[in-house]
Amino acid sequence: MQDTGSYTGHTRDDEIDLVELAKALWTQKLIIIAVTISGAALALAYALLSSPVYEAKATVLPPLLSDIAAYNAGRTESSENQSQLKPFTTDEVYAVFTRNLRSLSLRRDFFESIYIPSLPEAAQAVPRDQLWSKFNEILLIKAPDKQRPELIEVAVQQSEPDQAAAWANGLISRAAEASERDMQLNVSSELDTRIRSVERRIASLRSTAQQRREDRIAILREALVVARAVGMESPQVTAGRTSSNDELSKFIDGSLTYMRGAKAIEAEMKVLEDRKSDDPFIPELRSSQEQLSFLKTIDVQPENVSVFRLDSAAEVPETPIKPKKTLIVALGVVLGGMLGVFIALVRVLLRRGK
Repeated sequence: MQDTGSYTGHTRDDEIDLVELAKALWTQKLIIIAVTISGAALALAYALLSSPVYEAKATVLPPLLSDIAAYNAGRTESSENQSQLKPFTTDEVYAVFTRNLRSLSLRRDFFESIYIPSLPEAAQAVPRDQLWSKFNEILLIKAPDKQRPELIEVAVQQSEPDQAAAWANGLISRAAEASERDMQLNVSSELDTRIRSVERRIASLRSTAQQRREDRIAILREALVVARAVGMESPQVTAGRTSSNDELSKFIDGSLTYMRGAKAIEAEMKVLEDRKSDDPFIPELRSSQEQLSFLKTIDVQPENVSVFRLDSAAEVPETPIKPKKTLIVALGVVLGGMLGVFIALVRVLLRRGK
């Protein structure tokens, strides 16, 4: 029972200590208020004196089919032979643009040609690796919406709002120019490959036709020897008899060619030997020549093409994103109050110790 009373006494002593502590802090209220006001004043001064930071954003989307139509000139959906090329899709063209937009080479070029010259001379003396790290902090390229991965956002944070908007739009323009050059190289390379393929096909057709003509002349020469040996000057025709297709083929092109007679064979040989060009006798040649002529008219640097679609251009921001003055002042008040209470407690403890 005595222990219970002792515990109660200790509890009452603790309560009395808390009350006394509160009274002691109240006596130090001026210190607490002064430190709190000082913290708020310092925070307000920091918020007012800090350079504001503005953020400009631009968003891009894949191009439309009409935007890349010029790139697909001379291409076809159905590839009947190896010389045919499939048309570009909007995703393929947009992939070229996004690859350039995110490329380290483009970012490095922008850093050297735009960011470094914009800095004061004193800031340019800072080591390049530190400047590069800071540059990567103010230039962000990301996909803001996970549900729309094709939507790409370019954000630039700068103390000058005009500069922030200009840099965001300028980076997109540079990526577009690099992508158009890449597309022109792709189109030109594939078109040259296709033209060479058609030219090789035409050359092959002409070579084959010449070889066939020479083979025909060789056959006729042997048939002429046989016709003269048997004294057959004119073709032997039997009245009232209709030859089958097999017999007719042998009579004209086969082993019975000599039966056409020496005169007919000599006449055909002379025509074949005097022929200047086999082109009119090659069935596939004209279509290949037409295709080659069309391919050579394709422009590898077309106008009115776009490798992306500008969803929203970067506009000059009016409200800074940093510093957040209200938050900074509120934080200053809280930290100042905590520091004031701490100082007051120290003063109270020092007095009790004396």
